[in-house]
Amino acid sequence: MVIYSIVVAGFYFAMCQPPGVFSSVMARTPGILFTAVPFRQMWLRARAGTLKVGDQAPDVSLETLDGKSKVQLSALRGKSPVVLIFGSYT
Repeated sequence: MVIYSIVVAGFYFAMCQPPGVFSSVMARTPGILFTAVPFRQMWLRARAGTLKVGDQAPDVSLETLDGKSKVQLSALRGKSPVVLIFGSYT
């Protein structure tokens, strides 16, 4: 039980890290652990966030579609609506 608790705590800690760190941990995770560790519940708690409806979005800097420049969200604030789409749109 102690080893299981340490493993679960380690995965939770990894889930709280930036995506690059978490993905490197998951890439080395043996498949059998996916049946023994409650990944979904841990992920939802680790990535819950604190934003509420009406809160100002955090400032981010994103590369343009052509990859030639970056756009900062704070530079667009108050000028026009901004829509961010993550994932595939096809």
